[in-house]
Amino acid sequence: MARDERHGSGAYGSCLCGTVKYRVNGPLRDVVACHCQQCRKQSGHFYAATDCADDDLIIENGGSLAWYSSSDFAKRGFCNGCGSNLFWRRNGSNQTSILAGSLDSDPSIRLTRHIFCADKGTYYEIDDGLPQFEQSD
Repeated sequence: MARDERHGSGAYGSCLCGTVKYRVNGPLRDVVACHCQQCRKQSGHFYAATDCADDDLIIENGGSLAWYSSSDFAKRGFCNGCGSNLFWRRNGSNQTSILAGSLDSDPSIRLTRHIFCADKGTYYEIDDGLPQFEQSD
């Protein structure tokens, strides 16, 4: 499979309580696992995210969607009702990362690589045989 293979459209997802609902009308990138400290602290483990073009991401019900500026270069979207982590967006980018676990449909995406492995937690090993990058890829 190509490193940045994209898969068909029609994916949809939501937060745990169902208050925030979204759909994607364009292709999704395969899943990348991020082991950086911020992702680990926010999620309790590590992020596994796909992404899409902002123009393809439709927030159908976003009344409880909130954004937190987690650094000077990015923000994270979450439901302020149930606390579900949903999105990550670099400032000035036209792409939004979507946490794969928030998808309700099966867009046939697969985990393809790990990034920021130098920051991973000491309590687990990455042993799935997928490519690992010390920082970003």
